[in-house]
Amino acid sequence: MKKLNIIIFGLLIPFLSFGQLDRSIRPKAAPASELKIGNYESVVLANGLKVFIVENSKLPRIALSFVFDYDPILENTLAGVSDLTGQLLKTGTSTRTKAQIDDEIDFIGASISTSATSINASSLSKHKEKLFDIVSDILINAKFVDSEFEKAKNQMVSGLAASKNSPEAISARLTKLLVYGKNHPYSETPTEATLGNIKITDCENLYKDYIRPNVSYLAIVGDVKKDEIIPMVEKYFGKWEKKDVPKHVYETPKAPEKVTVSIVDRPSAVQSSITVTFPVELKPGTDDALKARVMNSILGGGTSRLFDNLREKHGFTYGAYSSLTPDKLIGDFSATSDVRNSATDSAITEIFFEINRIMNEPVSDKEINLHKNELAGSFALSLEDPQTIASFALNIERYKLDKDYYKNYLKRLEAMDIPNVQDAAKKFLKPQNAHILVVGKAEAVAERIKKFSPDAVINYYDEEGKAYDPTKKIKQAPKGITAESVIENYITAIGGRKNLAKIKDITKSYSTLMQGMLIEMKECQKAPNKLLVEVGSGGMILSKQIFDGTNGISMVPMMGQTDTLKGKELESMKLQAVLNIELDYAKYGIKLNLLGIEEIDGNEAYKVESVSPDGSKSVDYFDVKSGLKVRSVDDNGQSNFSEYKEINKIKYPGKITQDMQGQTIKFDLKTVEVNKKLDDKLFTTK
Repeated sequence: MKKLNIIIFGLLIPFLSFGQLDRSIRPKAAPASELKIGNYESVVLANGLKVFIVENSKLPRIALSFVFDYDPILENTLAGVSDLTGQLLKTGTSTRTKAQIDDEIDFIGASISTSATSINASSLSKHKEKLFDIVSDILINAKFVDSEFEKAKNQMVSGLAASKNSPEAISARLTKLLVYGKNHPYSETPTEATLGNIKITDCENLYKDYIRPNVSYLAIVGDVKKDEIIPMVEKYFGKWEKKDVPKHVYETPKAPEKVTVSIVDRPSAVQSSITVTFPVELKPGTDDALKARVMNSILGGGTSRLFDNLREKHGFTYGAYSSLTPDKLIGDFSATSDVRNSATDSAITEIFFEINRIMNEPVSDKEINLHKNELAGSFALSLEDPQTIASFALNIERYKLDKDYYKNYLKRLEAMDIPNVQDAAKKFLKPQNAHILVVGKAEAVAERIKKFSPDAVINYYDEEGKAYDPTKKIKQAPKGITAESVIENYITAIGGRKNLAKIKDITKSYSTLMQGMLIEMKECQKAPNKLLVEVGSGGMILSKQIFDGTNGISMVPMMGQTDTLKGKELESMKLQAVLNIELDYAKYGIKLNLLGIEEIDGNEAYKVESVSPDGSKSVDYFDVKSGLKVRSVDDNGQSNFSEYKEINKIKYPGKITQDMQGQTIKFDLKTVEVNKKLDDKLFTTK
């Protein structure tokens, strides 16, 4: 009982009053302490390689970090050559094949990654000599092999194809172009065309000309001693030959003289990807950089004003953020959010409202303290990684920072006050000189966002950043060509009315690879309007949609989920289920409009709009020369059709590429079976 009383008394102590204590006064925060960050030793080899050593014996590991600090390269028609060169660094040397490198890395439990501007490697410290041996071989004796070059290039092309229609990727591509301009290396993005221009000799030349010790830094972190590691560095990297590296100077990008409004038209988009952006002259490590970081954290960090305004207050989006990035050449500011089409102009208005508010109204004590605490916590957490100390050493040298820059970071952060935040906002935020970029459905948002342009002009760009005039994008079709005649030409091109009318049922199977997994899709139709679409993998049914002529359902068998389709979804499936609906659009109340001729992948195509009885619209594109359908766009996304195959006198697209919600899926046609007398039970919805 006595022990229990002691415990209870201890719990009550905070609630007892001793002496005169004014609880209305918040206790003063303790001053920020000087961090005890591990010191580093440095040495410069005869070839110019700058080496930094951070001793840390907490774990028996060692990490090497190389940085190749050459001037950014304007790659022009070879855009992507740096990225490709970085990938190839680990694919072979004059003494090791890629397989040998991979085996030796695995044998010692190491990890090595390469890029055009860095190499990072780590292993247990007992394997440090082997690690040095492998890394030095990769760095000094790189040998690019044709087979690995082609493989790496094909992987990059595949990656581009996968991200080509992603709103995020398109926004990133266009933002760089708008902020930095065409003649700056920061604006470049690889394309399939530029990757196709790159030869293996281009990668070899970049490697030989730019990756040199006299522009490189090496940070070594881990369970090592300077006296034993320096001789090892000399042994493995001292023979790396120095060479004058080309210098490049670029004109500093400037913010626009007035607000510009640009759009990338995504006809099937149901939401807009918004970016407000401009270049910022902000160097890393300066006092301004820390002020700007605190200011931006309040404006657009994780728990920020933009987030609270656009998500919590107005419900426009799931998230809204901003970034203010320092850079040795030129930094940038960007505020971003994805919102529904109808809220596009309202969201832009609120982004500018918050930018102007933080410039013109002092922030509160609560806000600045919250964000300083978040930044301090993030900084302290980063110190748990010994690699952080290495990056500190590199930054101090690269950006000519004070040696105690990071040791005093928390003190300087604590000293940030409300006037500092407002000063940074006024100095670096430029709402009157910003680029507004919207990736979305131009038809739905263009008129809404025109008001943000002082001269009411909207600049139109395609997905690769090429400007075009939307009034000239579609040209008038020749006299005598109608929507109906285009459809009739299409029917003839794929096999003719007579052959299509003979089809009473049809089963088509497709396959695709998604994240390495084989996905199979089966589509069954039976005249006049029964439909089954089944998607599966490895014998398992992932989803199923069925229309029995009257009712429609959508199923996810694995989850035991079945939804009955209603409203527009049901009406859409009714039309989708009609076998060869092109033979008689009028019968189903579908109205056709010929909008003109538009270029699709370099070829002219008739653009035909279909309007369903419920008012929903879709657009089909038919190649002017062949008559074949090459693209369809509706509210669900975009589908491209190519490589038609003739089966039983009818042509079917051998490849269907679907772009839905930023994801690109490529289906290959595998089989087509016609008139197999499909059982009605296949289409049951009960």
